[in-house]
Amino acid sequence: MTHTSSDSPEAAKHTLRRDVGLIGLLFASVGSIIGSGWLFGAMNAAQKAGPAAIISWALGAFMILLIALTFAELGTMFPVSGGVVRFPHIVFGSFASYTGGWILWIACGTVAPIEVEGALQYATKYAAFTEKSTVDGSTVHTLTGLGYILAFVLLALFVVINYVGVRWFARINNVLVWWKLAIILIVVIAFLATQFRTDNFTSQGFMPNHWQGVFEAIATSGIVFSFLGFRQGIELAGETSNPRKYVPIAVIGSVVLTGVIYVALQVAFIGSLNPADFARGWSEMGFKNDFGPLAAIATALGLAWLATLLYIDAIVSPADTGLIYTTVTARVSYAMARNGNAPRPLAKTTHRGVPLISLLVAFVLGLIVLLPFPSWQQLVGFITSATVLSFAAGPVVVAALRRAAPELDRPFRVPGGDVIPVLAFVSSNLIVIWSTWTINFKLFIAVLIGLVLLAVLEMVYDQPVLEMRSGSWIIIWLAGLALISYLAGDLDDSATLGFWPANIVTVVFSVIVFYVAVHYRLPEKTMREHMEQVKSDAALEDEELG
Repeated sequence: MTHTSSDSPEAAKHTLRRDVGLIGLLFASVGSIIGSGWLFGAMNAAQKAGPAAIISWALGAFMILLIALTFAELGTMFPVSGGVVRFPHIVFGSFASYTGGWILWIACGTVAPIEVEGALQYATKYAAFTEKSTVDGSTVHTLTGLGYILAFVLLALFVVINYVGVRWFARINNVLVWWKLAIILIVVIAFLATQFRTDNFTSQGFMPNHWQGVFEAIATSGIVFSFLGFRQGIELAGETSNPRKYVPIAVIGSVVLTGVIYVALQVAFIGSLNPADFARGWSEMGFKNDFGPLAAIATALGLAWLATLLYIDAIVSPADTGLIYTTVTARVSYAMARNGNAPRPLAKTTHRGVPLISLLVAFVLGLIVLLPFPSWQQLVGFITSATVLSFAAGPVVVAALRRAAPELDRPFRVPGGDVIPVLAFVSSNLIVIWSTWTINFKLFIAVLIGLVLLAVLEMVYDQPVLEMRSGSWIIIWLAGLALISYLAGDLDDSATLGFWPANIVTVVFSVIVFYVAVHYRLPEKTMREHMEQVKSDAALEDEELG
């Protein structure tokens, strides 16, 4: 990234050139967005919402776009790597940045495991890597003993490649992006051209599970998960010659473009189904070899060549994304250690500039995650909830900085005052609630573990001041969300708090927390000190890691 913290020759030597153009920025975002989510999302969303899954994809894209816009403003103000962790530190201090960093580390660390699970689920065509089972009333494909062994090997392989050859891998990443785009477009066109049954959209009602199904699909079927790569365009903000123009176009364009593609895929998926596949209702939809749903439909349509491409893509796309996120997870823990918010050994690097200990810890996290979440379907909701939770502070930071430092240069400014930041914060919290308590209680346990570790760090190491006055709203926010999610349960009739009341309470609670947080921001002088610290730390990180 490009930094402004120093004009010294040494700093300049390690500054990346600002030569990423609009197409390159857009391309990076689109490539990061398209992972394994689309391989399963269409079927999972249809099971939750029926044909109304089309609405789920559109609403999911809109909600992610709101969040992305706030990070576009921050990313152009502070074009530094690791912004999701660093931005809260500027405005709310160490406790806020530690909590956000811990949640982000958990979220990033679970991506490689889910990509491995996705690849192995499709590979079940060739060996018994997964088996069909029913969990919490839903049909999922869980890892077998053989699947666990291969998952271990693949996660270890990600670490090895990161250690010895990640720069080589980066050179072929653009080719992989073209591959991913081509495959998804070929699938849409082939399905639409081969078979399209319009009565599939109405035979059992367009919205069989009502709005509840539409909203739950957004959070738990892989819809939001399929958009989470948008921040790549923001991470590259410091490497473009015109961030004021290019970053918002890349962020908005990538979400809109992939949103249109995903909606088209959902339409093609529903239209290509045999009515017998969902004769017992959309929630009971299933067919032969549905461990690889798109490939199974391609086979049923007589498109064996397309099924072969999909089975290949089910290895290529997840491997690409899993490898990238193994790197990202290690960088997050490295940055937290440099900030004093994690054990210092995590910041140690090898002569290659590789944070090896952080890589190994990411590997262990991946193995642990596979135990409570042995299937793609079970893990996707957890990742979604954790990631949007880590993003939620961004909109609050935008509003706080506008009040504390209105004179700062903002190459891109989100229009409408507080409207979009508030809607983005509300959207994040609603997505968490829609993930259901079955998923969220595991997430909040992970958050509690992080807070316990923070207490241990405070006792063992000489830690930075936590600045609790400005960061205490985080505790109120997380505790309130946990309570609402607990009362809303799994969004069914047995819940203490009904579906619509839970949504209303979440919206009201979110707005209150938003403005409480903005009010209790750090003093302006401290904020400016943190700004300089963030720029300096980011420059040192890029110098050491390359």
